[in-house]
Amino acid sequence: MTLADNSAGLGLRRALMGALQSADAGAIDFLECAPENWIGVGGRLGDAFAKLSSQHPLTCHGLSLSLGGVEPLDDTLLQRLRRFLEQHQVVLYSEHLSYCADDGQLYDLLPIPFTDEAVHHVAARIRRVQDVLGRRIAVENVSYYAAPYQAMAEVDFIAAVLDEADCDLLLDVNNIFVNSINHGYDAVAFLARMPSRRIASYHIAGHYDEAEDLKVDTHGAAVKDDVWQLLAEAYRMHGVRPTLLERDFNFPPLSVLLAEIERIRGLQHAARTPAAALHHG
Repeated sequence: MTLADNSAGLGLRRALMGALQSADAGAIDFLECAPENWIGVGGRLGDAFAKLSSQHPLTCHGLSLSLGGVEPLDDTLLQRLRRFLEQHQVVLYSEHLSYCADDGQLYDLLPIPFTDEAVHHVAARIRRVQDVLGRRIAVENVSYYAAPYQAMAEVDFIAAVLDEADCDLLLDVNNIFVNSINHGYDAVAFLARMPSRRIASYHIAGHYDEAEDLKVDTHGAAVKDDVWQLLAEAYRMHGVRPTLLERDFNFPPLSVLLAEIERIRGLQHAARTPAAALHHG
């Protein structure tokens, strides 16, 4: 099973379970979950998850592999993850290009130094994950607020990891925008240097404006206009791909989230019109 390029999805959160179960067919093209939050869950909640995953294509976005970490990969988790992905016929599995463990879980996504050594280290771990899972994965560009060491630019680091690992990219458009403000670079120029052929899907989300020069990637608010504009630019530059709306807390009524899903679909449709294709060419 594959997702159509012009599909729009929503993150599956427990607070949304009831509303999603009663949503109209076709309101959402796919759902995405963090598998660590659902592996081994049974009872009424497990049954509800199984029903939703049978009604909608499912993608998964991992939280705890710690691809950039130095602790050994968790083989037990990888085996459980493979069974989960196969059981629910997961279309796409992705993880963060970061680390989150060091002698135990740190419960945060921390930045990797942008060095050649880190490229080799992370790429080797991604290849191992792909071998164990028996599938190609995507890695996501992350938001970060402090840079431990940068021997190369972030955009070059991402490209180098993708090439050496031979994996795909989950391009988070909000993270590009947030990082561009916090670290003072041009978001459109950064976006232009992303490798089109490796982009498997996009994420968008809301963020918090702490200050004019400080944005916090919260996933707790509506997507802002600047991010919508950057998503439209991503479609123009790299083509339409499956796009997920992330919302982790401060949940509005489902109808509000579905309106954002429709905005994704509108941008996808506009990017695929003959006039847009002519302009892109």
